[in-house]
Amino acid sequence: MHIAIIGNGIAGITAARFIRKLSDHKITVISAETDHFFSRTALMYVYMGHMRYEDTKPYEDWFWTKNRIDLKRAYVEKVDAKGKTLYFKGGEEMSFDKLIIATGSKPNKFGWPGQDLNRVQGMYSYQDLEGMEAASKDLKQAVIVGGGLIGIEMAEMFHSRHIPVTFLVREKSYWSGVLPAEESEMINRHILESGIDLRLETELKEIHDDGSGNACATTTNKGDKIDCQFVGLTAGVSPNIKFLEGSGIETARGVSANEYLQTNFPDIYAIGDCVQLTNPPAGRRPIEAIWYVGRMMGETVAHNICGKPIKYQPTTWFNSAKFFEIEYQVYGTVLAKAPENHQSIYWEHPDGRKSIRVVYDAENGTVIGFNLMGIRYRSEVCLKWIEEATSVEKVLENLGIANFDPEFYDEYEKEVVKVYNSQTGKNIKLKSRRGLTGALNFLKAKMSV
Repeated sequence: MHIAIIGNGIAGITAARFIRKLSDHKITVISAETDHFFSRTALMYVYMGHMRYEDTKPYEDWFWTKNRIDLKRAYVEKVDAKGKTLYFKGGEEMSFDKLIIATGSKPNKFGWPGQDLNRVQGMYSYQDLEGMEAASKDLKQAVIVGGGLIGIEMAEMFHSRHIPVTFLVREKSYWSGVLPAEESEMINRHILESGIDLRLETELKEIHDDGSGNACATTTNKGDKIDCQFVGLTAGVSPNIKFLEGSGIETARGVSANEYLQTNFPDIYAIGDCVQLTNPPAGRRPIEAIWYVGRMMGETVAHNICGKPIKYQPTTWFNSAKFFEIEYQVYGTVLAKAPENHQSIYWEHPDGRKSIRVVYDAENGTVIGFNLMGIRYRSEVCLKWIEEATSVEKVLENLGIANFDPEFYDEYEKEVVKVYNSQTGKNIKLKSRRGLTGALNFLKAKMSV
């Protein structure tokens, strides 16, 4: 059986690896982006000089031949789902027995005048990195549109080369649709402290042409004209599925797929950023463009293709990112606008660059989420507490267990407990280091079962 996989990101490559572990089927991974799989989240560090491109590849180039995974550098222009045939740019064709669509995302464009000019782009692909590199040689000013994670990464990339950046965010506060108000305000301050011209409640209206097809300025909805030689479009991403038009494969915003990641064709599957689940698990979105989601989907689809059917059932939500120097971790349910039964214990360091938020259900007292800024907690501990519906008071008593490495990092768990006691009038006490060691060993033993 021949399995074709379109896309060599984390979803497609995980699928290929697990199919090989489970079978001897012929596997072909197709990508027009690069010859080999690389860590997409590491691209910014190549631009910043912290890594070389070859350092972003998790596997040596010989890995693919050794594991009998064929790699094809090509662009798929058309899919004949009924005829089980792929048509490549240039006229070549390839037949398949089963197909996995793992084509990821593309930057959103909203019809702005000038959005297709030269030096106007997002930051998603290796080609985007090359575009930023080429534009940076004589770049005096950049404008970035959109207040999400990709936007702040792009701002940090330019900032690392002392290129002035104006950051247009249409919301009243940075990433306010995801972050609670206190954390969002913290990042506002940090962006400004880093020397970025942050303009909140400001939208792009037009990108101007210098007469040669290059961007030379932007105009905002407030009438401000900003001279620039580069415009970063980072107002979110959407599934990269245009090539599926006319294929017969059902799509909405993304490729429609069931709980087995199967499309309306039984031998065609979709995974990663490009899939839209028709019946997503409770509490999850139909489209989740997150690295770990792609990885889990890749493993799931491999089992389904190899005759070991399992439903896609993601683990408790978690994510991590970095806002310049402030690291961010979230586990479980932490909403920007929380319902009445979601209570928060929020502590913020006097330096304004660190915070801990513990969210619990006021009706039953169980912990449901953690939000961390500038502080690391152990993922396995936080996730275990959430998945076992641990009481918030038990969590607070043992909060030191979550501390990533108390030998090298300051501890702030006592302050978090004080906030809870102040809010509730109770007298919860943090366990001693000796007691925490025993609790951690007990928790590790449970996780190993």
